[in-house]
Amino acid sequence: MHTLDDVAFVVDGWALEIALNHYRKAFTELAVLSRTAICCRVTPSQKAQLVQILKSCDYRTLAIGDGGNDVRMIQQADIGVGISGREGLQAARAADYSIGKFRFLKRLILVHGRYSYNRTAFLSQYSFYKSLLICFIQI
Repeated sequence: MHTLDDVAFVVDGWALEIALNHYRKAFTELAVLSRTAICCRVTPSQKAQLVQILKSCDYRTLAIGDGGNDVRMIQQADIGVGISGREGLQAARAADYSIGKFRFLKRLILVHGRYSYNRTAFLSQYSFYKSLLICFIQI
């Protein structure tokens, strides 16, 4: 049985152009309902527009690209992952995180994402207690 969390959509460049120009509101609702968007044969500006639509709806975006045509999308996203490879290093240089191959993506998200979350949580608690202690000393 499928739930709404399992919804994904696949769109190509021609269909995305029509959706962005004529049915932007309906397309935005579809993008918000779905968990994953797979875009094939789209222009770099269309990729960036899709990321911008999701960011305007207060969603966190992750963009993964492996070539120079993905640079605008990676820079537009909250978190950009560039994969260095056959198509050059443009995406890897523009990204927040750079990996060598697609197979390293799982480890980056699961392992290093958890480490980053734990470090952020520790730092926020540390800052709170440090500020609390400084205030008590002054009082």
